[in-house]
Amino acid sequence: MLKKSLLFAAGLLLAFDQSALANDRYQNRPPVMVSPSLSAPWVIQLQGSGRRVVTYPTRQMPAPRQQAQPYYRGLPVQAGAQRRRTLLGGDMPAQVQRASVPRAAPMKTQIDPMYLPQVVNYETKEKPGTIVIDTNNRFLYLVQANGTARRYGVGVGKPGFEWAGTHKITRKAEWPDWTPPQEMIAREAAKGHYLPARMDGGPENPLGARAMYLGSTLYRIHGTNAPWTIGNGVSSGCIRMRNEDVTDLYERVGVGTKVIVI
Repeated sequence: MLKKSLLFAAGLLLAFDQSALANDRYQNRPPVMVSPSLSAPWVIQLQGSGRRVVTYPTRQMPAPRQQAQPYYRGLPVQAGAQRRRTLLGGDMPAQVQRASVPRAAPMKTQIDPMYLPQVVNYETKEKPGTIVIDTNNRFLYLVQANGTARRYGVGVGKPGFEWAGTHKITRKAEWPDWTPPQEMIAREAAKGHYLPARMDGGPENPLGARAMYLGSTLYRIHGTNAPWTIGNGVSSGCIRMRNEDVTDLYERVGVGTKVIVI
């Protein structure tokens, strides 16, 4: 009985000593070393648990060093520019040139003032009221009395489509429709330009505001939707005028007027 009591007492003493040692072991807990970010949830939990939290100081990274601007003979040299050696043996900085891209020529929208209507001296044997078209100089003359004529600028046939002859005006039309000839449609289609079989009259119509048909031919004196072409050889043989000019001429002549193309 005495032996059992002694063993029990020894067990209690051993348990007490181990508990004391355990309490002593964790009485002064070592600090927890964490990163500078104190906003992380697990760091906040540590701060509320009685544990001492020590943070590492934030390390400041040095600012990048700026490279000194290289100079050559007192003048700054562009960074990265390669040097080239001149015939004199000295180092010279390479010249960087921008690529030169030619700009498209601006679209011409005005005509030369000499092609605007005006009354000029004009000596001819033709009677007043006759129309004479000088295709070389791009002028149309409406003969008047007393050796004068009313002169208009015109566009004429392009190379290969020039012609000359004498006809009469056989028909007049306001804002005429346009029906391109089949040979014109085929010719333009070969170039990649596709013409309509027929186009109603209007501001977009190539015949413009007025048309005066010459004899039984396909040629006409007509207006245009491209007034900047006046003074040039651009048509397929027709005589084109500005819309305001062809309208003025239209009012001054009638069916049966003689037209001479030279």
